[in-house]
Amino acid sequence: MKPLILALDQGSSSSRAFAFDEDGRVAARAQFPLKTARPKPGWVEHDALELARTQERALDKVLSALPASREIAGLALACQRSTIVLWDSRTGEPAAPALSWQDGRAAEEAALLKKNPEFWRWKTGLYPTPYYSAPKLCWLLRQSARVRALAKSGHLLAGPVGSFILWRLSKGAIFAADPTLAQRTLLMNISTLSWDEDLLSVFGVDRRILPDILPSAGLWGLIHRRGREIPVLACLGDQQAAVAGLGGGRAGAWIANYGTGAFLLRNSGDKPRLIPGLLASIGWTLPGREAFYFEEGTVNAAGAALDWIAALGLLKKRTDIDRLCREAKSGALFLPALGGLGAPFWEPRAKAAFVRLDSQTTPADLVRACVEGVAFLISEIAEAMGKAGPKIAAVRASGGVSRSDYLMQFQADILRTPVQRIAQPDATALGAASLALWRHDQRWSRRLQNAPVERTFFPRRSAAEARRLRERWKDFLIRQLALSRTFGL
Repeated sequence: MKPLILALDQGSSSSRAFAFDEDGRVAARAQFPLKTARPKPGWVEHDALELARTQERALDKVLSALPASREIAGLALACQRSTIVLWDSRTGEPAAPALSWQDGRAAEEAALLKKNPEFWRWKTGLYPTPYYSAPKLCWLLRQSARVRALAKSGHLLAGPVGSFILWRLSKGAIFAADPTLAQRTLLMNISTLSWDEDLLSVFGVDRRILPDILPSAGLWGLIHRRGREIPVLACLGDQQAAVAGLGGGRAGAWIANYGTGAFLLRNSGDKPRLIPGLLASIGWTLPGREAFYFEEGTVNAAGAALDWIAALGLLKKRTDIDRLCREAKSGALFLPALGGLGAPFWEPRAKAAFVRLDSQTTPADLVRACVEGVAFLISEIAEAMGKAGPKIAAVRASGGVSRSDYLMQFQADILRTPVQRIAQPDATALGAASLALWRHDQRWSRRLQNAPVERTFFPRRSAAEARRLRERWKDFLIRQLALSRTFGL
């Protein structure tokens, strides 16, 4: 038997581990849920130790399920990108909560950067928003006496979740991040793929607290776990890993991933494209090869919006979504701006809002409005991409929320293009595994990046109907944005 490849997928709602064979079949898997704390409006955080320990438990459970004789080729890790962890280099103890990529508490720090947005676009490919790591790091240095003390004593380390997990697994031997993760700090130069002295100076960050930047795939080091010596062969951001698992490595490919947030990416080849309202995101990097890029748009709340609906008692379980959407009767609209709006608006002050409610509105109407709101925001991103050409072609879709047939059909209807949902629901882990195998066995690697399509959703609504729905939505969106910006509503 050929060896297995281990893949860790550390997300906002759970930590998962997989062992894949050469055909992408799962030989073993484990998953542990995570708690998300929202102590104040706009604040979203995790217990950093829980992030790491649940990931370690998932890895151990998978290793225990495998025969001792079964060879393991290596390990890959995909993780949430802009969530930042600060810890003590002597003990590994977190210095503060892990501030989530959804967290907007550093709005004051980010606002100071908006005076020269083109500088940040040119340097980083991103917009200066509070969702990225450096503003959060500044906020923690200002607010936390413990963080300041560790920084002053030279014992503070800071990095993406993946850096913290690998540091722990390797007992401090691996302290690194790849460009897809380093970019999300607002401290990496998108052209040089290295920490930028100008950016470090703006935020007052000491380069010594940050991880080394390594290619996404390659030998990062070794970990020892359950009596095995396992090479770490890949580490990258979850969205780039999902794109790899969906076969998005070719220029022009369109990929949508629906998880806690929703993301639409288009492969733009070997040159970054600075399209208004969109991010120029680094693709995964390989040793000795030129980087490539994606145009990317972010919906801050997709699964998170459905979780909120569930917490209000309107949705008992995700499998009820399609039934409730079919039962809905009214034309209620919802702006899923929990945590503000991402692309192409970048408005952290935006608030979630329902409209068109009356005495006949039912929970089913609100659930459908939530699902459609996610699709509408994806369509706004697609429109921004389409203006820069080429026009949208078929979209390959994955992620837990993509299991909703209603969402996929509605997305195809308003995009006026086929949406291909892949059969493998674990595209993020599969993509990370495929990159880990880049040098080990390229045929095996390519096979894992060729996930089959489970179902294609073709547009059913007429072009006129789709346009009418979009226009009504845009009118609602513009009015709600005005209320948020003017009155904070």
